[in-house]
Amino acid sequence: MEYGITGFGAYVPRLRLDRAVIAAEHRWMAPALKGLARGTRAFCSWDEDAVTMAVEAARDALDDRQRHGIRTLLLASTNFPYADLQNASIVAAALDLELALRSADCGGSQRAATTMLAQALAAGEGEALLVASDRPLGKPASTQEMTYGAGAAALTLGGEGVIARCLGTASISAMFVDHFRASGQRYDYFWEERWIRDEGYLALVPQAVGAALGKAGIGIGAITHLVMASPLRGIADAVGKKIGFAGKPADALDDGCGYAGAAHPLLMLAAVLERCRPGERILLVGFGQGCDALVLEATDAIADFKPRRGVAAVLADAVKTDAYLRMLSFQGSIELEWGMRGEKEVKTAQTDQYRSAGQIMAFNAGKCRACGAVQFPQLAYCVNPACCAPAAQFDPFTLVDSPAAVLTYTADWLSYHPAPPLYVGFVQFAVGARLLMEMVDIGPAGIDVGMPLRTVFRIKDRDTQRGYDRYFWKATPVAAG
Repeated sequence: MEYGITGFGAYVPRLRLDRAVIAAEHRWMAPALKGLARGTRAFCSWDEDAVTMAVEAARDALDDRQRHGIRTLLLASTNFPYADLQNASIVAAALDLELALRSADCGGSQRAATTMLAQALAAGEGEALLVASDRPLGKPASTQEMTYGAGAAALTLGGEGVIARCLGTASISAMFVDHFRASGQRYDYFWEERWIRDEGYLALVPQAVGAALGKAGIGIGAITHLVMASPLRGIADAVGKKIGFAGKPADALDDGCGYAGAAHPLLMLAAVLERCRPGERILLVGFGQGCDALVLEATDAIADFKPRRGVAAVLADAVKTDAYLRMLSFQGSIELEWGMRGEKEVKTAQTDQYRSAGQIMAFNAGKCRACGAVQFPQLAYCVNPACCAPAAQFDPFTLVDSPAAVLTYTADWLSYHPAPPLYVGFVQFAVGARLLMEMVDIGPAGIDVGMPLRTVFRIKDRDTQRGYDRYFWKATPVAAG
């Protein structure tokens, strides 16, 4: 049975900042940054992280496809929110995957995602979901702050409906330190760019590429797309020339996204698969303390697969801001005085969270079998006064993908909120449920009654005293405005 990629999806945060704004803030001490001030970069809102982005990318790939067959979930990142709590398990709970699931976190290198993909393809064990999600941080006034971004990509693997098969892979491991970040540190430390290019990329990548092409039984001339992510601009062109690739390397997604760390190779791959035609071959390269090279070939089935939104759509779905300090605040690079309203206890009762995981994490409402009423949260009896059936007669009914609209709203400037104002109001779901929810990613146009909404998985509260984030679902406009 053929085994390979059966689907793909992507997510890029809506918030975008023009790089010219960043360069202008630092022109007093780093005027050379003006040379990098082209386009916009994505950054996470205060309630987004590698976990929330992973959930959104996976939803894009899975759409309304059946999930009960997924037996493996792998999550790659170099910026996991937790060091000792499996981040993949949070993603699995939000996606409402079955308990009979092998889940794991993969990190420690910028090529964590490509290594994860190569190993999963080699194993060929049932349906799998692979997600890479990252938000690398650049020190203010650094080149990395200008070029970095945030995003996530998801791939589904299996033996049915294969849209891209693997022809060959090769990996090499080398203690080549282009950059590093020690445990507990916020920012990467980079070595000299020319050294990284000449002794790293141009020396190591050709070795892995040659071995992968040899296993695939083809030459570089048979490759249609070269996908290689790097935080250093121009590296992919140099590598392409070195290995004899005649075409232009895949779009690095600099404008609208920026370099998304370990997620970037799969994010670029998703963008290529979006426009790939049957029979075209892709050379995917991951770099970091060695190199991974994968040779993929699109099948006829690729013409029939479409993600829910895809890379092009999530890049276009932007909310632009000119507030540089907003980005610094959201990523924790500055500490603001929020006043006494910000001093609140948000300790999570782990017992209650576990018992209510189906409602909290998977956003499952209860649907009464007696009258059909849908309610959230699930109470002891049906909320329909003409029914009042006991909760034993409820069936789980997810609100995650149910169409919704603004019923009422308010913009609260008095309550503490990391991104004031706090938009909150009643959300009316098409299935009948009505729920008071937080509304996020509100653009300059604001919101209004009747505006279509969709749900997104986000951080609800941050327990800074204990270092624990509580996740839940929020509402956001269907289209950025």
